[in-house]
Order: sequence, then structure tokens, then C-alpha cells
Amino acid sequence: MKVFGIIGWKNSGKTTLMTELVEVFSARGLTVSTVKHAHHSFDVDTKGRDSHRHRTAGAREVLVSGGARWALMHELRGAPEPTLDDLLARLSPVDLVLVEGFKTATHAKVEVHREATAEPPIALTNPTVQAVASDRTYDALPCPVLPLSDTAVIADFIAKASGLATATR
Repeated sequence: MKVFGIIGWKNSGKTTLMTELVEVFSARGLTVSTVKHAHHSFDVDTKGRDSHRHRTAGAREVLVSGGARWALMHELRGAPEPTLDDLLARLSPVDLVLVEGFKTATHAKVEVHREATAEPPIALTNPTVQAVASDRTYDALPCPVLPLSDTAVIADFIAKASGLATATR
């Protein structure tokens, strides 16, 4: 599986770009999975549902299955947060895994940077950033700057950089 990340400051458009990239790569005939890092406590379960009752009763894992999908919830119960590699090992094989977040992991990344965030580009200090997708131009970045408004160009860059060059438009 090829792995490529999307990082950026809060409210820079990471999730929007991730969604658009999944659509582009899927339309090109590739299988795609995603991993998203959440920096805060989150819940994918609904209080009162049977799966929530199983989990709060102490189950380490709860697998919910239906005719359209299945989901596995794993409670850490005080154990350390798994690494990206640990999480990737749990995925079924696909052509490409797009990872949102995990800024400090070693995989290659595209940074989403908007001028409105008023933050410096992460690419200035993070050598795993291979390109910056932005709504402005830069003169002194250590990597290419791609137009944030052109998802196909960003997808072409990711395809080439990750060895999926046959998946370009």
C-alpha cells in the first residue's frame, strides 16, 4: 500500500482536500482508504445504542456489522495511542492510503496552507512535506507549491511521488 499524508494548520482545508482526493483517485480506478488523526477525545458511537452499551460495559473491541458496512471500535483503556504504522497494519490492502494529520510521522505529505491562517508553512521545518497546496505563492519554500484550487494537479503530484504515476489524468 502506498501512503501519503495531508497536513496543515486548523481550518486550512485538510478535510475538504482529503475528500476531493478520494473522489479523484477513486474515479481513476484506484482503491483508497483514509486515516484521520483526532487530537481530542472523540466518539463514533451513540449513547444508548447496543454497541455503546457493550463498550461502556468494558469491552475492549466492539464490532458492529450490517448489510451496508461494518465498523470496529477499539478502546485503549489507558494503553498508549497506537502509531500510524500500527493503524495501517489494521487496514485491508488498497492502492493508496491518505492520512490526515500525523504531522510528525515519517511518511511523505502535502501541506494545505491558506494565507488566512496567519501561520508559517509547516514545510519550513518539516522535511517530510513534499509539496504545499496553497491559495498563494511562495518564493522561499524547500518544495513545490501547488494550486489548492486544482485537486487534479495535487492528485497527479501525489500519484507520481508515491509511485502511482499510472493514475494521473
